[in-house]
This record gives sequence, structure tokens and C-alpha cells, in this order.
Amino acid sequence: VAMQGPQRLLHALNSTSLAAPHLALATNRTGPRCLEVYIPDGLFLSLGLVSLVENVLVVAAIARNRNLHSPMYFLICCLAAADLLVSVSNVLETAVTQLLEAGALAARAAVVQQLDTVIDVLVCASMVSSLCFLGAIAVDRYISIFYALRYHSIVTLPRVWRAIAAIWVASAISSSLFTSYYAHTAALLCLVSFFIAMLVLMAVLYVHMLARACQHARGIARLHKTRRPTHQGSGLKGAATLTLLLGIFFLCWGPFFLHLSLTVLCPQHPTCACVFKNSHLFLLLIMCNAIADPLVYAFRSQELRRTLREVLLCCW
Repeated sequence: VAMQGPQRLLHALNSTSLAAPHLALATNRTGPRCLEVYIPDGLFLSLGLVSLVENVLVVAAIARNRNLHSPMYFLICCLAAADLLVSVSNVLETAVTQLLEAGALAARAAVVQQLDTVIDVLVCASMVSSLCFLGAIAVDRYISIFYALRYHSIVTLPRVWRAIAAIWVASAISSSLFTSYYAHTAALLCLVSFFIAMLVLMAVLYVHMLARACQHARGIARLHKTRRPTHQGSGLKGAATLTLLLGIFFLCWGPFFLHLSLTVLCPQHPTCACVFKNSHLFLLLIMCNAIADPLVYAFRSQELRRTLREVLLCCW
């Protein structure tokens, strides 16, 4: 993307070779040797297509089954749409890059520049919207646990639709601004601050939900006089779920935003330059998150899995 430095499409148009070892030690003239991981374009395409199929199936299953037309599943559907946008934009950029390198696509620099800008906006918008919907799902689950009796009066469909529309509009506007002003420190700081805010929000809400679940399990255990086994089993299951949710989020998104932070803090430092060399690896991790989201948030639902089987049978 534009924030990652040299643009891949213009790089390909200039016929600069991308050939490199799959794992190489790049020597910095003024600093240490850097471990640089080369990501083949074929891997980008493969993961993008897997994510594409996964998220299309989620959207199709939710659209097909009226029992899934609830606020929670609408948010999951929008998360799948945002992840779908991540996959499409990265697959499109990789495919155009390969066509330019192979000489199968003839284009002027101005056209490629415009296409690159459009792809940058799509990538940035998909990232912002994906983070927003992850936060929105956490808020929805929090309300369903702590305000269970009032949930349907608080989380109504009109409110959810307004929130969804606001997220998409805000993502489109912010992505245009970030892409236009990516060279400014303020734009990068805003993106990093947004990621930290989402991470803190999800951590606080899910930890609070885990504490409530453990408290509820202790109450049930006291009634049945089986305090230790029930409490420990429920606590371990809740801790595993919490680790899965926050672990995937942090591992997939953290390196990319570390890259942005270092761009602000130490753009010229040799050690930071070693991190910058692996920018495509960080984008690959975000694509892995687009693959993991349906597994974590959608496919764990028995109703959605049943509908998914129906969709696959219809397609077959």
C-alpha cells in the first residue's frame, strides 16, 4: 500500500526485477545484517483466493437463512465483507503486478498510478472497517452478557444498520485521507492510535466477560457442590477463547502497526530499516486474519454451519 514505501505497480511497470531468495540476509551499509523474508506473489494470490471463498460463503449463508438475520450476524456479515475487500484488493494488486512484470499488460505510468491509488484506498478502507467491525462485535457480545434482559431494546436493527452505515462511511473517508496524506506523521499516528484503541477496547470487554463467566460458573458450582472441577473447566475454556480472540487479532495486526509506528519513531535507523524490509510479510499476516475471522466468529455457529452446507449443496 502507499504507506509501505515504493509502490509495487509502478515498480513492476519500470521492469525492476523482484527476484530474490525466499529467505535472505540483507546487509545494511550502516547497520546490522537484516533477515528479509521474501513472499512469493503466488502465496499472496493463494491466500487471497482462500479468504475470498471463505468470506463469500459466510455472506451467502447469512443472506440465505432468515434465522441469521439478527444484529450479531449482520455484524459478522459486514466483517466478512470487510475481509473480502482485503482479499480482493490484495489479489487485484498482485495479479496486475504479475501481468505488468510478464509484459502481458501494457499501461502508461499515469494509468498505473491511478490504479495503485484506488487499490491503496481499498486496502486502507478494508483495514479500518475490519477493525471497526471487530470492535463492534465485541461490544455486541458485551451487551448481550451484561444487559441480557435489555439487549433487544438496546441493540435494535435500526441502530445496528445506522452503526454499520457509519462505519462504512467513516472507513471510506478516513482511507481517502490516509492515502492522500500518508507521508504526514499525523496520519500514521492516527492509524496507530486507532489500532491501540481497538486492542484496548477488545481486551477490556473480553476480560470483563471472562470474569463474569467465571463468577457465574462459581455460583453454579456452589449450588451443585462441585466447585473446583466446574470452575476450573469453565475458566480454562473461557481463557482459551479469550487467548484465541485477542491472540489472533494482535499477531495478525500488530506487526503492520509496529511497522507504521517505527516509520514515525525511527525512519532512518538501521534496525528499523530491517523491519521495513519485511512489509509484505505484515500484509500477508493481515490476509491470514481475513482467513481466520470466519473460523473464529462465523463457523463456530451450528446454525451457520448447517446453512453453509445447504449453500454448498446448492452450488454443487
